[in-house]
Amino acid sequence: MKFTSVFDIIGPVMIGPSSSHTAGAARIGRVARDLFGRQPKWAKIYLYGSFAETYRGHGTDVAMVGGLLDFDTYDERIKTSFQLAKEANLEFEFITETANKEHPNTARIVLGDENSEMSVEGISIGGGKIEVSEVNGFKLRLTGGMPAILVVHDDRAGCIANVANTLAMHNVNIGHMEVSRIERGQTALMVIEVDQNIDEKVLQQISLIPYITKVSKINN
Repeated sequence: MKFTSVFDIIGPVMIGPSSSHTAGAARIGRVARDLFGRQPKWAKIYLYGSFAETYRGHGTDVAMVGGLLDFDTYDERIKTSFQLAKEANLEFEFITETANKEHPNTARIVLGDENSEMSVEGISIGGGKIEVSEVNGFKLRLTGGMPAILVVHDDRAGCIANVANTLAMHNVNIGHMEVSRIERGQTALMVIEVDQNIDEKVLQQISLIPYITKVSKINN
């Protein structure tokens, strides 16, 4: 394995005991919250593989709930996240699954409130790093290591170009971009990783582009 930084070896500053099962879990929860765009009212957390087997002993449960409360990996409040979730009126449930996933440290979070719900599947790949592998049924690969924008849109000509042009107008450089769709001519999803955090006014401008139905962001 090739490491590009010493931090790939020693991992992030975090609440322990495990970078994979604790820090990675917190990041999956926090990314799910970011994509939802606000504090959810409820969350069902499905755990697979080693997450399902050891989630209590390794703090995966408190870390994931802490992430849903917007706590970073080093936030001491993760230790009391269950109580803090209760105070924030966040209901949560852990469900262990026996199905085999491609990666053993996999979680699927279904979260929502009275207005909408979202499904986010993520994996903890080690050293506190994660990948998001699915959002609302759309397959993707999102590392969470760079700021990103997710754009849900109708599968129409010009949507991708209009979003890219809007980012260019605001001097936002695209590092990685992919588009997926479940069926031609229906709903599609743009995943755009960029070099800097995106201002809300840029997201608002993107949301006004024809055929765009939802815009979410992940800050780094």
